[in-house]
Amino acid sequence: MSLLPLFKWLGEMPVGMFMQQSAYAFEIAEMFHLLALSALGGTILMVNLTVLGFGFRGHSASQLAQELKPYLLGSLAVMLTSGVLLLAGEPLKCYYNAAFRLKMLFLALALVFYFGIQRRLFHAQPAVLAKVAGVVSLTLWLAVGLAGRAIGVI
Repeated sequence: MSLLPLFKWLGEMPVGMFMQQSAYAFEIAEMFHLLALSALGGTILMVNLTVLGFGFRGHSASQLAQELKPYLLGSLAVMLTSGVLLLAGEPLKCYYNAAFRLKMLFLALALVFYFGIQRRLFHAQPAVLAKVAGVVSLTLWLAVGLAGRAIGVI
């Protein structure tokens, strides 16, 4: 099943037309996307470094994750919203771009891993499981960022 009709539809929607025709809308959406990615990356990095023993010594990883949850969820919401706006501005470029597909794959894996697996492993025994989960999480989020950067290059 091809997603091409969905991408074309998004580009033809009023928001897509606005993003394509506006002189500054794409750049503004990209600015919010990158700021949200930075905030999200910071929260993920702080939690995972704590899991690996390099972060906040006075906090457990689960406690820190709970305290940072509003920032993580807020930045994730802004990142996903601005990402849809960016996609609406260049739907066919994204559809045919291998880096975009990789980014979406890594993003899906990172989200499923963090919300479905990693949070359950903060108190895992042996502790090495939590550390492996921290490394996997950091690797997935790094892959999201690198693939996102590659979208403009490829």
